[in-house]
Amino acid sequence: MKFVIAPDSFKGGLTAKQAAEAMKTGLARVYPDADYTLVPMADGGEGTVQSLVDATRGHFYTEQVTGPLGTQVAAKFGILGDGQTGVIEMSQASGIQFVNEQTRNPLITTTYGTGELILKALDQGISKLILGIGGSATNDGGAGMAQAIGAQLLDQAGNQIEVGGGQLDQLEKIDISKVDPRIKDLEILIASDVTNPLVGPDSASAVFGPQKGATPEMVKVLDDNLRHYAEIIKRDLHADLADYPGAGAAGGLGAGLLAFTNSTMEKGVEIVVEYSGLKEKAQGADFVFTGEGGIDFQTKFGKTPYGVALATKQVAPNAPVIVIAGSVGDGINELYSEKSIDALFTSVAGVKTLQEALDTATHDVAQVAENIGRLVAKTLAK
Repeated sequence: MKFVIAPDSFKGGLTAKQAAEAMKTGLARVYPDADYTLVPMADGGEGTVQSLVDATRGHFYTEQVTGPLGTQVAAKFGILGDGQTGVIEMSQASGIQFVNEQTRNPLITTTYGTGELILKALDQGISKLILGIGGSATNDGGAGMAQAIGAQLLDQAGNQIEVGGGQLDQLEKIDISKVDPRIKDLEILIASDVTNPLVGPDSASAVFGPQKGATPEMVKVLDDNLRHYAEIIKRDLHADLADYPGAGAAGGLGAGLLAFTNSTMEKGVEIVVEYSGLKEKAQGADFVFTGEGGIDFQTKFGKTPYGVALATKQVAPNAPVIVIAGSVGDGINELYSEKSIDALFTSVAGVKTLQEALDTATHDVAQVAENIGRLVAKTLAK
């Protein structure tokens, strides 16, 4: 019997690796001699670095970089087991966790630290970079990132403009002659499921700006500034990104990466599936277990359990895909209708507060995995 166990993290409770180990613990109480293949997963957001480094037996690094408010923060990144591929979450350097109700202000927050983190990864000799761009505190179009890697964003007097989305209206010229030469040869895979354009009613500023502290007045300023930024990029870099799907991700960091680096944008979970080797590892599977903290109708729009189900069904079409989640929300019948996920279970045992559920997550995930295993064993014995 071969079990492939490929969950995402249970946010606040378990890393993807811990969740996988808990599922194995429960199943092993029923099938102690089974073949267990653990593949920690993620969808490009929080936990992507941890999951990919764990899955490939890579290494972690921590560096001091510039946070979104200009202060120094400790940011973790990884190098995969191949020694050639780096993995970064922009939120480690420029994430919303570094601001609060009093300090959040997308007019001034910057992605400068994300650019610094890219250079730190290059110092480790990488030739390829996976960059997850969720959870940002920024709305600067990736201008800070561009400045950190050496781009000159100049005002009318020929001086570098100040950081922050509120300063982009001062941009008159872009000079990329001083960009770190290593950037040109670095292949960057942008891991994002956001399809919002850079400007307009569905843009970075309009949709995500308020979450980062933008008032309606700020949203208009930011959107106008990003439109001006896009015009200068189009003129000086010959990249038309204003309406490009996904350019608005992470406050426009998607646009900045596409404009200033050798980048392509892909679904986060598809990148993780590829670099974790999930399909190869799932060949010959009898059962596939996956999961994450919560699952609902949105799961089919690029979330880990759905991505795992699609990938493993390609190589093990007869293996049932079973999802264990901390909470099960509305619309899950849509997942069944897709004929990829075969069964869903919640891991929370009894009525608990959120904190109690987080504290007992390891026990509860193992227990529900054991219960599923016993049902499987009873069914197969008939």
